[in-house]
Amino acid sequence: HLDDWVAWAYANGIDERVIAFLRFRPELLFDFDPAHNPVAFPSPRSWEFAHRGLQKFGDNPELLLGALQACVGPAAGIELKAFVDNLDNMPDIDAIMRGEDINVPKEIDLQYAVAAALVGRAIRAKGEGNSQEVWGHILDYARSFPQREMGVMLVSDMHRAVGEEMFSVPQFADWAKAIADVMLYNSN
Repeated sequence: HLDDWVAWAYANGIDERVIAFLRFRPELLFDFDPAHNPVAFPSPRSWEFAHRGLQKFGDNPELLLGALQACVGPAAGIELKAFVDNLDNMPDIDAIMRGEDINVPKEIDLQYAVAAALVGRAIRAKGEGNSQEVWGHILDYARSFPQREMGVMLVSDMHRAVGEEMFSVPQFADWAKAIADVMLYNSN
């Protein structure tokens, strides 16, 4: 199940770009066709290998595509590489963390990438003195997605990653009220 893999991925430091890509293309978490007998194919384990490939070859575009294809297969490797290349168009995550009014990108793939990056920032802020402020800015931004389900996914992933401390952030109540018709929640 994708949500289980995503929770595992955040807990194990998997590259947020891989997480975002699989949120965008969930059918590629596992895509094996025994009739074609591929050497490499998308699977939860091979996405971890793709994470390693991004870490090792991310600064070497000539080698990155081949490495990704060797990890997750030719088609998924090409898609992941294109997704990663498009991230140059992503909004300024640091500005979101400062609470600045930053527009949500129109492109769905970039929305997934922003959501994954924000969950990563939430995890890194846990236990630091400013975690409540950081989480508050993320919750404010989650309300700005045109498709509210994207904000729900972001906050759900964040909750799984940082725990119930998130519920004490003042912006959580505002976010929950704004999406009450999309998601059932318990405010206790």
